Amino acid sequence: MELTGGCYCRKLRYRIDKEPRMKAMCLCRECQHVAGGGPNVIMSVPEEGFTYTQGEPRSFARSDLAEPASREFCGECGTHILTRSPRAPGFALVKVGSLDDPSAFGMPAIAVHAGEKQAYHCIPDGVRVFEAMIGGG
Repeated sequence: MELTGGCYCRKLRYRIDKEPRMKAMCLCRECQHVAGGGPNVIMSVPEEGFTYTQGEPRSFARSDLAEPASREFCGECGTHILTRSPRAPGFALVKVGSLDDPSAFGMPAIAVHAGEKQAYHCIPDGVRVFEAMIGGG
């Protein structure tokens, strides 16, 4: 299995050559900020299965949090590519919208932090819903 993707301006490109371990949508308030108001649709892939093939990402992590996530994005057009979270060590949480073919994602298996969702957020039928992070985090 190989997936490719990148940013809107095509200056930052990547390849995934490992199967996703999780397909999810996150509805936490932080992800709403990053996704422009909607849920953040992601898949986790082992870090060794994710490679940037063109360009270098910029990254951002909040300095006011004890264990912040690091978000990688294109420094030119701003497209978010992935998140590296201390809650998911060894995995890259890839933004599905950055895939060349987002339909390859299929459907999310889970929706996390549903307790923070907005009235306009829709969770597809058949998706397992967790009010917080799996495990209550």
